[in-house]
Amino acid sequence: MTKMRILIGYDGSDCANAAVEDLESAGLPKSAEALVMTMADVFVPPPINEKIDDTFPLYVPAGVKRAHKFAEHKLKEAETMASRVSEQIKNTFPGWQVSRLALADSPAWAILREANEWKPDLIVVGAQGHSVLGGRLILGSISQRVLYEATCSVRIARTRNVDKNYLRLLIGIDNSPYASAAVDAVCEREWPKGTEVRLLAVVDTVMAITPDPSQPSVQKWIEVGDEENWDEVGHIFKPEADKLRASGLRTAVVIRRGNPTDEILDEAEAWGADCIFLGPKGARGLSRLLLGSVSSAVSARASSSVEIVRKKAVS
Repeated sequence: MTKMRILIGYDGSDCANAAVEDLESAGLPKSAEALVMTMADVFVPPPINEKIDDTFPLYVPAGVKRAHKFAEHKLKEAETMASRVSEQIKNTFPGWQVSRLALADSPAWAILREANEWKPDLIVVGAQGHSVLGGRLILGSISQRVLYEATCSVRIARTRNVDKNYLRLLIGIDNSPYASAAVDAVCEREWPKGTEVRLLAVVDTVMAITPDPSQPSVQKWIEVGDEENWDEVGHIFKPEADKLRASGLRTAVVIRRGNPTDEILDEAEAWGADCIFLGPKGARGLSRLLLGSVSSAVSARASSSVEIVRKKAVS
């Protein structure tokens, strides 16, 4: 069986440290491959060779020499950070194969390029960061760029100061294959006993369903604007709920009406969710529940971790 691959962006900030701590709450397997990436967001000038010609030695401006020293210093800092956090992860997950990579590069694009080459199943980044390495590794716009451009799942990780021995997972659902992939991802993980799951559907006025599973191209629409029809909505998501229960997870279906982003965030906060799972896209019938802008807004504003689930592309 192929091991799960996890790419972790790290910059030494409090949010990056929180992301590393959050790994223990992500249901990740005991055996996996992890790659820790640290980036010094600095420009590295071309190499200096002052001895090309002893007769006419190359003149190197002092500013260029200072730039070289600064870049070398920041890259060493990045390498030290990568080594330290790699050891921390190894101690937490002794069954993981952990490697590290320190680069002088633009953080978001470095993560995306490495992800394109290494093909991880999951990218983990913190919600915010700072310029400790000369740049803004996970500073809002960076994590959002990774979220937009990555072809695999992305976890925007945060820790919650809640004293409990189990986890609460909120999954946004809308009867689309993207939402089903989020449910499947949760089912495939390893969660502590007592973990609870809420399937949250935020309804609009109509919703598409497939009356005959053997004919997925055939759809009908049901009215869901009135609460009297919500039992039918709940029934639609019963197979997903049963799948989660079969994985040992206590599961309930919750239906709300309103703005999808606000309802997801409010439900997660009120319930004390540890992580929100969403697909990157969704179906029209639930106000386009997970269409890009919603998943982006939720990942930026949530007080819990948010994982945007994409199925790994088959090469």
